[in-house]
Amino acid sequence: MDPKTKDQIVQSVPQSGFFGHPKGLFTLFFTEFWERFSYYGMRAILLYYMYYEISKGGLGLDQGTAASIMAIYGSLVYMSGIIGGWIADRLLGTSRTVFYGGVLIMLGHVVLALPFGVSALFFSMALIVVGTGLLKPNVSSIVGDMYSETDTRRDSGFSIFYMGINMGALIAPLVVGTIGQNYNFHLGFSIAAVGMLLGLIVYVMTKKKNLGLAGTYVPNPLTAEEKKKVFIQIGIGVVIVGALVAIGLTTGVLTIDLFTLIVSLLGIFIPAAYFWVMYRSGKTTETERSRLLAYIPLFIAAMMFWAIQEQGSIILATYADQRTQLMIGDYKIHSSWFQSLNPLFVVFLAPVFAWLWVKMGHKQPSTPKKFSVGLVFAGLSFLVMIIPAYVNGTETLVNPMWLVLSFFLVVIGELLLSPVGLSATTKLAPSAFSAQTMSLWFLTNASAQAINAQIVRFYKPETEIIYFGVIGLVAIGLGLLLFLLSPRIHRMMKGVN
Repeated sequence: MDPKTKDQIVQSVPQSGFFGHPKGLFTLFFTEFWERFSYYGMRAILLYYMYYEISKGGLGLDQGTAASIMAIYGSLVYMSGIIGGWIADRLLGTSRTVFYGGVLIMLGHVVLALPFGVSALFFSMALIVVGTGLLKPNVSSIVGDMYSETDTRRDSGFSIFYMGINMGALIAPLVVGTIGQNYNFHLGFSIAAVGMLLGLIVYVMTKKKNLGLAGTYVPNPLTAEEKKKVFIQIGIGVVIVGALVAIGLTTGVLTIDLFTLIVSLLGIFIPAAYFWVMYRSGKTTETERSRLLAYIPLFIAAMMFWAIQEQGSIILATYADQRTQLMIGDYKIHSSWFQSLNPLFVVFLAPVFAWLWVKMGHKQPSTPKKFSVGLVFAGLSFLVMIIPAYVNGTETLVNPMWLVLSFFLVVIGELLLSPVGLSATTKLAPSAFSAQTMSLWFLTNASAQAINAQIVRFYKPETEIIYFGVIGLVAIGLGLLLFLLSPRIHRMMKGVN
């Protein structure tokens, strides 16, 4: 983006009014609050809905299959950010793309709330996958638009924004989880739909006054000739993919296992192709190419981190449901409530980290060093899960405090890596690929969950020590390697800290 245009956008946004940050942070904070409420509320009960028996209101799917579907679903949700980033960069701008994404997400939850079985499940997933791809990377990109590149409030602003995300995620399992597990899964999903509706209302009612020009521009618009060519190519692609899927389903070739494998491979090849296209583009300057190269090890580290963090809603959710003592006296804890632990810790610790980065100012650690320490904490969160299995075996129920400790450790890593990664992505992104680079950041999560789809099937109570131990040690080793390489990576970032 032209520096002059960037300055005009920043000047159009009221630069105070929300905890010392641009007023538009209020709009984006609460939009994401309700969007995350809807998504994490749904996710808190989705795994149980899939593998619980039909007599208990579930679909009665095999537990291993349900775990793989959860991982693939999560992967596709973040992988679809490619679509959202491209549409924002080339067609609509981030503001309008966010709105359309929210509408699709709401419709997806409405469909899931209907008692139509497996067919409704997959149709709902398709709507939420596309909708989240349109909304999530672009709302984060708008946050970056509100700050100048030299504004030291930037990392703090992303930490506050991240706290909004997690406040929604904190409340959702307690509300949707309780209703879903106590009364009816479909009633729980309907509450998630209401959450997304509230997010859309906040966004539409406040964006004009609070966001100014942020998100309204199209950084790399298609020409009329390019639009015609692209739409023809998209149409042909949709027809081909649709035909292949139809043939695969009717012949029985396209199984869940094959689909899982395809998505897992895409999780590796798509980000590699993205880096290649942006690096080779004539619109990318030499400085931007150096920053892209510096971004690669950060991308790999983030993949490893999310591979652990996202298992909180799959492996640790199963662990909470089947391996954890849920009775405290005469009171029963719902297994879905453990999904509130991660956002609970984030809500309490995010202000501390936001204050810390502002307090340290230009003396704060570089982005690569923050990433490396965050990755070590993620590894530790898995290593502590070895202890109860080693001490008491896998035949007895485990004290819930082990899960609490695991979630606490991974949250420390998350606050060192995730909001910092969002901020670094907006600073390292080539100007012509700003929204698409944000999509690339969310591909770290997509790639991690695509890989998880192959890994989670190996988890069983009897393999706990090996499962948690190997993954935890790999994460710690990668974190230490990144710390050693951080000075060189920092130099390649060309002035970005």
